[in-house]
Amino acid sequence: MFNMVELEEKRFHTGEISINYAEGPSNGPPLVLVPPQGADWTNYQNSIPLLVDDFHVYVLDVRGHGKSDWTTGDYSFDSIGRDMTAFLEHVVQESAIISGNSSGGLIALWCAANIPGDVRGIIMEDPPLFSAEWPRIKEEYVYQVLQATVEMSRELTESRSVGGLARCFMKVKKPLPSGKMTSIPRSAAYLVSFLVRASQKLTGGSPSLPGRLGRVLEVLTTFDPDFSQAWLDGRIYEGLDHAEALRRAQRPMLLIQANWHRHPEYGLVGAMDDDDAAHAREVAPDMCFKQIDSEHVVHSYDPEAFVHIVREFISHL
Repeated sequence: MFNMVELEEKRFHTGEISINYAEGPSNGPPLVLVPPQGADWTNYQNSIPLLVDDFHVYVLDVRGHGKSDWTTGDYSFDSIGRDMTAFLEHVVQESAIISGNSSGGLIALWCAANIPGDVRGIIMEDPPLFSAEWPRIKEEYVYQVLQATVEMSRELTESRSVGGLARCFMKVKKPLPSGKMTSIPRSAAYLVSFLVRASQKLTGGSPSLPGRLGRVLEVLTTFDPDFSQAWLDGRIYEGLDHAEALRRAQRPMLLIQANWHRHPEYGLVGAMDDDDAAHAREVAPDMCFKQIDSEHVVHSYDPEAFVHIVREFISHL
């Protein structure tokens, strides 16, 4: 089990905004973990116990997430990059390994391309390379996920309607490799929505439900929906061209690809398809590459495998 005592939660003011982060004991080289979109630093709770004994672990709440400041209207790789630059220079204060999942992997790539002096190496854990560039993203399943995230976040924080929240749940559909779809039945959606609203009434805002769903809903109430909206309307992309950043990166890189499939109607279900991974390796031929049988958030789904890959990569730096 994850022990919160292993890491100390702290705050750092970049000169622009306040960033929340957690830091472990100085037991080795600095390892900065960047969660995926919509998640706070506790997303790494399954992996941290396997890392803290050998690394000086730092885990960030990206702006707009967790306890870090919201900057509604100002979400881009340029602005997030400014946060990372300040954090690495003033908090970590030495060259660090940066490991990011999903959009966090793209943040790690930005660092390798733009501030190589602060970076020892990067690990991109199933990042949406090329698939999350404008305008291609509009053709893929993730675009609908982002739309649902915006609607769900706003419903959780701006409304107390059971029916409105239930309709959000019913819109959540996941395409399966078979071509079929999974969705939440109407009766279950209304039951969960009633429990969420009752919980919010008791707590004064954040829902408190057991299990994975409860944790997801709790995190969504501390997540600025404009962060996802920035992907939908194109604002986020300022400052990061994927191929150019791969070419410019001056530090060792590891790319981890998790499972994916294509759906005839919804497009790519996953972060990268094999063509995307191959393109990345062509652009950056010296980059290390690992393909793993895992869900998208590898560090949570299979923490032992994730940590093994991380250790192997770092041992060769």
